[in-house]
Amino acid sequence: MTTAYRPRRDYGWFLRNRNYAVFVARELTSVFVAWAIVFLMLVVDAVLNGGDPAAFAGRPWVIALNVLTLAATAFHAVTFLNLAPKATVIRLDGYRIPAWMIQGGNHSAWLLVSAVVAYFVLRSP
Repeated sequence: MTTAYRPRRDYGWFLRNRNYAVFVARELTSVFVAWAIVFLMLVVDAVLNGGDPAAFAGRPWVIALNVLTLAATAFHAVTFLNLAPKATVIRLDGYRIPAWMIQGGNHSAWLLVSAVVAYFVLRSP
């Protein structure tokens, strides 16, 4: 009786191609997006229950994790917005809108919404 041939697993398959590496990195940033949501829920819970959200948020490891989360979610958002023209085909009078216009619109909307949120968060009381 012979055993079946099982090729060795290559756990670094995605490192051989830049596009695959960016894809896997983007998928891994979803963990940081989840942390951002959990952190926001913890802050809202502390505010609603009369707690001090700064007590938890001011810890050095939380600050470091949130800085890393900011970078990861920015990478996640940029790569997501860059993929939009591949998933969305917009036609105007039978002509397809170029990819750069869709990307530019997405990034412009992102910057506008970020500016509005920053205005309300950072303004003086």
